[in-house]
Amino acid sequence: MVVVAAAAVLVAGCAKEDTGGTSESGVPLIKTGALTTCTHLPYAPFQSKDSSGKVVGFDVALIDLVATKLGVTQEIVDTPFEGIKSGSDLNSGKCDVAAAGMTITDERKQVLDFSEPYFDATQALAVLTGSPVKTLEGLAGKRLGVQGGTTGEDYIKKQVAEKKLDIEVVSYRDLAALQQALATNQVEAAVNDLPVWNEYIKANPGKVAVAAGFDTGEQYGFAVKKGNTALLETIDEVLAAARADGTYDKIYATWIGEKPTS
Repeated sequence: MVVVAAAAVLVAGCAKEDTGGTSESGVPLIKTGALTTCTHLPYAPFQSKDSSGKVVGFDVALIDLVATKLGVTQEIVDTPFEGIKSGSDLNSGKCDVAAAGMTITDERKQVLDFSEPYFDATQALAVLTGSPVKTLEGLAGKRLGVQGGTTGEDYIKKQVAEKKLDIEVVSYRDLAALQQALATNQVEAAVNDLPVWNEYIKANPGKVAVAAGFDTGEQYGFAVKKGNTALLETIDEVLAAARADGTYDKIYATWIGEKPTS
C-alpha cells in the first residue's frame, strides 16, 4: 500500500493519464494494478501515518484484504472529508473506494453506495485530565469542539438545540486541529468517535480523559460510486469472509483492542 497524490504514469518520458484497468476478477478500477482509496488523514486508529510515513490503520488493513482479493495493490489518496462524503471524489474518478471512518447515513446513501457495516461506532466527550465536566450540561457557558462535516458535529448541534444548552459549538477542519484545540484549552471539551479518543489517550497518557459516551447507533461503511455493484459486492464478500475465518477479529484486536461480545 502506498500514498499517492495523482493517478498518472510516465511512459517514454512523457506524462500519460492512466485510463484505468480491470482487476484479475474483472472489477473495473480507475488505475491499472491498483485499488485507489480516498481517505482523510489523520483519523487513528482507522487511518494515520506511522513514524515512517506509511498510512496504516483498521480501515487500511481491511481494504488491503479487498485489494488482495482483486489481485492489485491498495494506493491511498489523502483528500478533504467533504469531497468523500459528498461523493464528488468517487464521481470524478479520484478513487475507487472511500475508507475514512465514515458513518452510514440516509443522506450519504443518496450519493454513495455503502458496504455492509464493518464497525459499530460510539461518540465520546473528551476533556483534559482533572476537568470536572462529565456531561454536556456541565459545559454551560463554555466552548465545545467538534470535527466539521461529521455525524458527531450533527449530533452535538442537535442536542444543544433540543436541550437549549448554553454551549458554543466550535467546528474544526480535521481531527488533528480538534485535538490540538482541546490540548491547548481553546475548548473545554471535544466530541468525536470513542476509538479515536482512546487512541489519542494511548499516545498522550495523562493528558486527556473520556468523560462520557453517547450511543448514537452509528455504523461505519466503505463507500463506492453509485452503481458500482461489482466492487461493492467484492467488498462485502471480503468482509464476510474475514468475519467468518477470524481475520476481522485479528485486525480489530490489532487496531481497536478487544472486540466487544455481541
